[in-house]
Amino acid sequence: MTKKLHPQTLAIRGGKEETQYREHNQALFMTSSFMWESAAHAADLFSKKVKGFTYTRTANPTTAAFEKRLAQLEGAERAVATSSGMSAIQAAFFTFLQAGDHIVSGRGLFGTTAGFIDTVVRKFGIEVSYVSTTDIGEWQAAIRPNTKLFFLETPSNPLGEVADLRALADLAHRHGALLAVDNSLMSPYGQRPLEQGADISVQSATKALDGHGRVAGGVLAGSEALMAQVAVYCNSCGLAISPFNSWELLSGIETLSLRMEKQFAQALAVAQWLQTQPQVKAVYYSGLPEHPQRELVERQQNGGGIVIGFELEDQAAAWKVIDSVEVFSRTANLGDVRSTITHPWTTTHARMSPEDKLAAGITQGLVRLSVGLEVVEDLIDDLKQAFA
Repeated sequence: MTKKLHPQTLAIRGGKEETQYREHNQALFMTSSFMWESAAHAADLFSKKVKGFTYTRTANPTTAAFEKRLAQLEGAERAVATSSGMSAIQAAFFTFLQAGDHIVSGRGLFGTTAGFIDTVVRKFGIEVSYVSTTDIGEWQAAIRPNTKLFFLETPSNPLGEVADLRALADLAHRHGALLAVDNSLMSPYGQRPLEQGADISVQSATKALDGHGRVAGGVLAGSEALMAQVAVYCNSCGLAISPFNSWELLSGIETLSLRMEKQFAQALAVAQWLQTQPQVKAVYYSGLPEHPQRELVERQQNGGGIVIGFELEDQAAAWKVIDSVEVFSRTANLGDVRSTITHPWTTTHARMSPEDKLAAGITQGLVRLSVGLEVVEDLIDDLKQAFA
């Protein structure tokens, strides 16, 4: 078909790997290896003279379908799937960096990502400068002759800070650096970083892509030239996703746009209710009309996302609300059809030092919500009784 298909159609129809049996649903290929017709055929497969599959660590038909579908949704030439969101971030870094290189990163990162950068990436002689996610002047001032990568989350987790991706892409490219964007909080439904000039869109498929809290996975998307290098790194380091997880993620993607549309709307309703509560000192959600970067949000995002941060007086107040909810799940996952609640200071950002947490805006009174598909009135009533 020559007509460009809508993302929701691609989420259902895109990238299918079909066998001679003409199965309607994507088949699950639970096998570690694949056979060849002859020694010559094996030689052709391993030398890439012919296309095919040899070993699941390298490629698998089910995973190939997942990768093709994600590439279509992200507007990318190619995508590479990995075992988790963190392994996808690892691949984004170590495929393109070596000792002596320099990274500029936004401060507003998921705590495990910040921990990975500080305890693993630096260990290999790679220099890191943290800057404000939103202040382009800080990014400019941090550039060095050896800067090779810009990295950030936007919106940030869980404060909803929004970076100007087009401006950052132009700045990075003027200085010979790549721009990699963690798109976990928005998914391709809510944001397509490559269309804004980013070189790599990376995300935890465990979150919205699955949407049901079932399996772990990660994915990177970008040009064929970049992703071919990523694929070699992932194959060499054994970062492959399991075929079963790819199969589950394909199922999740089929309902992605329907889930995100509803969850974005419900998150906005919860955020606006939180703004009316006297106990709440601040609400952080990029979909609010009062968001300081409202114009930018409307230009590069399709809604405000599913994650809300809100500030209470102190840790005791935050823990009291978290311990009192009856509908929200007390867990650190996000993007689920089930709404979740957690205390970032002691969970998602626990690996960071107190000073780094505060520099990133993570306080002891901060609570994070991920809004799911329960009836929104039930979610608000649950928070209401918890506050009481």
